[in-house]
Amino acid sequence: MFSSASSAQTASGVPIFEVTPVHSSITFYVKASVAIKGNFDKWDASLTFQSPDVTTGSLLLTIQADSVDTGSGMKNGKLKGKDFFDAENNPTITFKSTKFVQTSANTIEVDGDFTIRGATQPEKVTLVISHKTGHLGEIEGKMTFNRKDYGMNKGIPFVKIGDHVDVTLNLKLKHTSGPQVDLVYRKA
Repeated sequence: MFSSASSAQTASGVPIFEVTPVHSSITFYVKASVAIKGNFDKWDASLTFQSPDVTTGSLLLTIQADSVDTGSGMKNGKLKGKDFFDAENNPTITFKSTKFVQTSANTIEVDGDFTIRGATQPEKVTLVISHKTGHLGEIEGKMTFNRKDYGMNKGIPFVKIGDHVDVTLNLKLKHTSGPQVDLVYRKA
């Protein structure tokens, strides 16, 4: 959820957000001879700001690797296994932001450290923000990574799998307190 600000932060004018998990999702897609797409059922997301300045943002995603759901028990088992997520030894997949850069009126590029199977690489998530009335909104994030960079070099028998994995974050959020984030775009 988007949150984790203390009452001292609220008093100091920090924007506070929370995710509406029921309407949010983290999905993935891999080009393959047999479609490999699905979602994760168990995850947590937090978005915090040190001030209304969008560049002070921090995004943390923690996904439970064994909550993968492709709609196929065979695919789920293979993805949870040692050739892919290795969920038994590496139960979480994480993204921890290191830098927020606003690139348009509603787009933010977030650099961060992505960890899967215990391997960490720098990756970029592009966030597109939709404004809604009543301080409700939606953030759609997109990231593409090469699975082989994380030691996922194997395949699935009789299925040709591409190397690139597309991840989509669809996070519905509510602005619960503090000022709005300043999303007025200023070219650098």
